[in-house]
Amino acid sequence: MAEEARSSTFIGAPRETVMAVIADFDAYPRWAGSFRSVEVTEPGDDGRARQVRMVVDAGFIKDTLVLKYEWDADIRSSWELATPTALLSALHGSYTLADHDTGTEVTYNLTIHLRIPMLGIIKRRAIGMIIDQALHGLKRYTENLGDAR
Repeated sequence: MAEEARSSTFIGAPRETVMAVIADFDAYPRWAGSFRSVEVTEPGDDGRARQVRMVVDAGFIKDTLVLKYEWDADIRSSWELATPTALLSALHGSYTLADHDTGTEVTYNLTIHLRIPMLGIIKRRAIGMIIDQALHGLKRYTENLGDAR
């Protein structure tokens, strides 16, 4: 059965800067908590990845994922599992960015279809943790880029 979660945060940086961080897969292990290694396996014509291989350690999910990405300018990035794994039969996610007075509102959606049985409350809690870590990491990393300049 699928578990879906959504959360949002405000990042004090322009939408283009936030999307540049999202598209910089080499930096994911520094800010996206669960990712141990990330490799772009298929670059896109626009310079943004079309396919990415990721080694993930997110508590109950320890796996190697191959994700296919789609990009809608600096507004939306979405992905799906290219091939099922031992733990996941499907995975869909997205970041949606919206301009805000002094920065960007970022909404993260994630749907996971597990192959292994797990209590619903545990799945929901784990997915919530993944989203919270991703959003908090993205916020900290992006806002600290401005401090480093």
